[in-house]
Amino acid sequence: MRSKKKIIHPYIPNSVPEVKEEMLREIGVKDIDELYAAIPENLRFRGDMNLPDPILSEYALKRHVEKILSKNKTCEENISFLGGGCWQHYVPAVCDEINQRAEFLTAYAGEPYEDHGRFQALFEYQSLMAELLDMDAVNVPTYDWAQAAATSIRMTSRITGRDEVLLQDIIFKDRFLVIKNYCTPVVKIKTVKHDPETGMMDIEDLKSKISSNTAAVYFENPSYLGFIETHGENISSIAHENGALSIVGVDPISLGVIVPPSHYGADIVCGDIQSLGVHMNCGGGLGGFIATPDEEKFVMEYPSRLFGITKTIEGEYGFGDVAYERTSFAEREKGKEFVGTMAALWGITAGVYLALMGPKGMQELGKTIMQRSQYAMKKISEIDGINAPFFKSPHFKEFVVDFNETGKSVKSINRSLLKYGIFGGIDLSREFPELGNSALYCVTEIHTKEDIDRLAQSLREVLR
Repeated sequence: MRSKKKIIHPYIPNSVPEVKEEMLREIGVKDIDELYAAIPENLRFRGDMNLPDPILSEYALKRHVEKILSKNKTCEENISFLGGGCWQHYVPAVCDEINQRAEFLTAYAGEPYEDHGRFQALFEYQSLMAELLDMDAVNVPTYDWAQAAATSIRMTSRITGRDEVLLQDIIFKDRFLVIKNYCTPVVKIKTVKHDPETGMMDIEDLKSKISSNTAAVYFENPSYLGFIETHGENISSIAHENGALSIVGVDPISLGVIVPPSHYGADIVCGDIQSLGVHMNCGGGLGGFIATPDEEKFVMEYPSRLFGITKTIEGEYGFGDVAYERTSFAEREKGKEFVGTMAALWGITAGVYLALMGPKGMQELGKTIMQRSQYAMKKISEIDGINAPFFKSPHFKEFVVDFNETGKSVKSINRSLLKYGIFGGIDLSREFPELGNSALYCVTEIHTKEDIDRLAQSLREVLR
């Protein structure tokens, strides 16, 4: 039975009735309803909400939350082969040690003249990312890859004065919808077909669709489905020949073994830094990055913050915003795009990760991921009725497994794999119905030979 006793919430500030009354007197208000006078009566709820009594004991509250959380199946006690834009990589302890420091964790964005420690940390992140991408300018991370791609597209539209962009049709559907929503009605989004055998962009279809209205061609490498687009230079050349720009989306952890997009003609590179030392956090820790050459036509179109270094007094340097006036922070009504909360904390974290790994570490990591994913494809393809990878292309980290000949749905296979303590791949039947009964699997450095062998054996038993 619900308690009628007036409860003073220990976790809600200013819950004590006397404190509330004092605050109302201070601002000259008779009662709390005066503050809501602008809200029409028909929109107000006057009854009691059907809520349980609050848990007042900190210990009891902790136990209650832990009980709820214990219902989850996590990647700590299960082996996960899920990917698709949020991947399980190893997070070095130093990444958490640094990003949990109070001056980084609790700060929001900082003021232009006072937050030099955080500004320097973000400048170092930008510098390390620029080296990895072989680009000059990198922004403070914003929401995620989808928003970074959408912003990159809007940037190319302003640079070229054109209002159409071509995208490869093999792209994460959620990302595609964000891009379409963000760009409508300023930029029209059109898709280019893929080769059904390789998954790569259909060059002839690209040539037939590109026009004098095309601001940019966007493709991802590695793609959402894991294959490496080997026609990158050709795609960029076709874009440039038609006065358009080339945008490439990339998982930065692949760049220890794959040449950066700037080497095959990309004008703008974007992606997500979640793979660089950021935990999955129920779907992300995500942070979108954008990188361009250090040219005014690109730099002045960034809507997000850029940090630079400059001399102050003799022998000392300061860190601060570059061309702050171009942002919506400076002049909201004149901003080319509105930028809200940024994922700056994950930028600092990625900077720590890159500094720890160094060029050699990133190369070794990339080789390890490629070797283990190749081994996984080999072991899975040995199972009767399964084909892996689906596409005849080189792959990095992720690959499509074809279950069409097994007579079982991916959903039922994944449900059975849970009994073996394994999270199977992402069911692609809704996103890409043309692939039939297929799943996207992800293998990273955290997957041992034993883990992969266990997956293969479990799949055999599930399909038996």
